[in-house]
Amino acid sequence: MGETGDTSIVRTKDVETVLRQGDDSPEGHTGLRKSLTAKDLMGFGIGIVIGTGIFTLTGTGAKNYAGPGIVLSFVIAGVVSLLAALCYAELAAAVPTAGSSYTYAYTTIGEIFAWIIAWDLVLEFALGAAVVARGWSGYLQEAFDLPTAFFGEESTVNLGALGIALVLGVVAAVGIRESKWVTNALVAIKVSVCVFVIVVGIFFVKVANLSPFIPPSQPMSEDLRTTGLEQPFWQWVTGATPTAFGVTGVFVAAAIVFFAYSGFEAVANLGEETKDPAKDMPRGLIGTLLICTFLYLAVCLVITGMVKYSGLSEGAPISDAFDQVGMGWASILIGIAAVAGLSSVILVDIVAMGRIGFALCRDGLLPPSVGTISPRFRTPLRITVVTTAVVCVLAAFVPLHTLAEMVSIGTLFAFLVVSIAVAVLRRTKPRMHRPFRTPAVPLLPIVSALSCVGLMASLAVGTWLRFLAWLALGLVVYFGYGRSHSHLAPGNLVATGYGRRTETAEEPGPR
Repeated sequence: MGETGDTSIVRTKDVETVLRQGDDSPEGHTGLRKSLTAKDLMGFGIGIVIGTGIFTLTGTGAKNYAGPGIVLSFVIAGVVSLLAALCYAELAAAVPTAGSSYTYAYTTIGEIFAWIIAWDLVLEFALGAAVVARGWSGYLQEAFDLPTAFFGEESTVNLGALGIALVLGVVAAVGIRESKWVTNALVAIKVSVCVFVIVVGIFFVKVANLSPFIPPSQPMSEDLRTTGLEQPFWQWVTGATPTAFGVTGVFVAAAIVFFAYSGFEAVANLGEETKDPAKDMPRGLIGTLLICTFLYLAVCLVITGMVKYSGLSEGAPISDAFDQVGMGWASILIGIAAVAGLSSVILVDIVAMGRIGFALCRDGLLPPSVGTISPRFRTPLRITVVTTAVVCVLAAFVPLHTLAEMVSIGTLFAFLVVSIAVAVLRRTKPRMHRPFRTPAVPLLPIVSALSCVGLMASLAVGTWLRFLAWLALGLVVYFGYGRSHSHLAPGNLVATGYGRRTETAEEPGPR
């Protein structure tokens, strides 16, 4: 297939065309500003990964499902994410693009799948930003005793969530350098506090609190037991009786805390703005996960050692643990870290959404005028403004607790597609230049894909149905507009106007 103007919904885009799209053309094409290094990419990655997961999910997973074994749950979720990161690293280094897994799918398994994954990513980042904005508003309300009519989940119009989404949307629209500075500052704050939790908290660890490390399996309590659409997909299929703790509890908790790793793939959307993507993208992706996983494991081990898992708070486990050992003043620092952590997540979500929308507009699947690059800011200004407006509306008016799992299913679906894409490209483009090569292909991508499916099976049946409904809506948009307006559609081919790049596309020698 390829850019031949065929009518197939699985028509593919040439890798060479994707590479040329990131260039500045002599005809005056204005590309995204290349100003990011591996350090900056890790800043963005840590900025979006360390947030609500470490500050809230630790308590929920340990108290209800895994006990101190929550450490193993984070290990499992981290391994699944690392497998996906290795696949992302190969594609992001070889095909640095603003579209991330959307573009990877476009060059491998076809346009319809590329559209589905992009539609899925829009859901993941928009919903994630809105959920976190509401959480940010809740922290602010508690810290300063603000009126619940405008802050927190009881509000009719959540002005706190709307305000933070609007401010960070402006930062994302103004420029990638400004976003980088803000993100790096916020990351420095929350990483410092995580280190504080580890270094200070370790002196209050009691070995007795860590025993048994994996509590014996037991029937799940009535208040946690789910039925109907709220039960995990695997439970609905097998008809098994739900249990808590034990090995099963560790895996259930892994599916829950996976949310703590969601979003790191946003780094792959910054390929066109990276100075040396061949080296910096793999370092940024893998470095992000290694740093975050280490912090997660250390914090979990310390917190469950400070306080017996059954006595952990589900809402604010870290600050509550310090309260219980007589260090209430530390809660203030932890609250600052939480606000900083949530702020950086919102910012990177909005930046990532803008890049995905930009890629869709550039390919004609959405109106191209919406994805125009601002000559002044060198960012996709219009699409960033549009996505910010969507996040603001969701954050201000819509309680999103029941939809939070959709962020995880969206992330896992993206990981699944990227894992498949690596194996497909190795076969269809064996001579493509790959600055970083995923090891053990196709075995590692297959294990990565199966791991993603396994965690997806632990999500609720209702989440699957809502996810399928969202994808169905996306197909309506694609067949109603995208398919006929795509640059690959018959009679609608657009001359690229970019200079040829041949040396980067192919490399001599065997596969």
